Amino acid sequence: MIDAKDFVEAARELGFAWYCGVPCSYLTPFINYVINDRSLNYVSAANEGDAVATACGVTLGGKRAVAMMQNSGLGNAVSPLTSLSYIFRIPILLICTHRGQPGIADEPQHELMGQVTTDLFDTMRIPWEKFPDDASQIAGALKRADEYMRRERKPYGLIMSKGTVAPETLLPNDDKPETPRTIVGGSPHFSKEQRPTRYEVLEKIVASTSPQSDVIIATTGFTGRELYTIDDRANHFYMVGSMGCASSLGLGLALARPDKRVIVIDGDGAGLMRLGNFATVGKYAGGNLLHFLLDNEAHDSTGAQSTVSGSIDFAQIAAACGYSQVSRLHEVQDVVDLLKQSSTAGPTFAHLKINTGTIENLPRPKITPEEVFGRLNKLVNE
Repeated sequence: MIDAKDFVEAARELGFAWYCGVPCSYLTPFINYVINDRSLNYVSAANEGDAVATACGVTLGGKRAVAMMQNSGLGNAVSPLTSLSYIFRIPILLICTHRGQPGIADEPQHELMGQVTTDLFDTMRIPWEKFPDDASQIAGALKRADEYMRRERKPYGLIMSKGTVAPETLLPNDDKPETPRTIVGGSPHFSKEQRPTRYEVLEKIVASTSPQSDVIIATTGFTGRELYTIDDRANHFYMVGSMGCASSLGLGLALARPDKRVIVIDGDGAGLMRLGNFATVGKYAGGNLLHFLLDNEAHDSTGAQSTVSGSIDFAQIAAACGYSQVSRLHEVQDVVDLLKQSSTAGPTFAHLKINTGTIENLPRPKITPEEVFGRLNKLVNE
């Protein structure tokens, strides 16, 4: 058994000061130590996939990050592990607990996952080893992880058994609950046919932003492809997978680089898929994060099948989740005007109804995901 301090301080020497995760009883002392130390950073994610994507965003911002989770939630992280960190070559350290470990009695819901946890890591081509249970093993484990991540620029896993880390008391937290914000703008008054297109909105966003001080993260599907078609800039990040993770990636980047304005362009289907991250953004993000949600009430790039967004109010949800400023936009000019405003104390959310459809012969990005990450990583960290 080790003390949480033994591992965390050794990891800090290698630059790991950001931790994103979902709690597990095995991880409790570990998480408590990180939360207690205000010189470290902990983001409590709504699910394990968002923890991975937020850690990837932190890494994009030039910091080193750890994503922590129970193995029962490993399935939630499969998409960003395979279609974000793997293809974009984003190295993060994974700490995954091993509930239901063969030979150790546990609750029935952990039985199958306990049997296949290491197989899942192997299947996802993530090298792993046992989380050190003796202080003498920590330096070696971190050295192997560090060398692999620097060489391959991919995740490395440490799988934690029961009783590995000694208890750590969580100190009183003086954070106060935030008051839900008001919403600017009324309900849309245009018919569907009168709504702007996504392409028109993206053109204005590109024209109204700076390649040096702004980063634009576009959700998967037509959004990223249209952004690429309008102008392929070094400050653009095209989410070619990991549907729903644009806001969590943007959160990580915005936290790591508060000097950059991070503009996340989401869709209604993607927003619904990772709705829990709205609360995480509302809690942690600063005024440099601007979250646009372009809502055409459809999964446009797969045939325009309807989403359920027509029966919900994204603006109300964002306000209840703690976004500092929430706006209902109606026209393309509203987008331009919002981009001209000064930053607020916390994150901004803007909802705009748009029409379905895209341009003819819409191309796909010819630049590889690895190249997208590399040039943006260089740009934001120069």
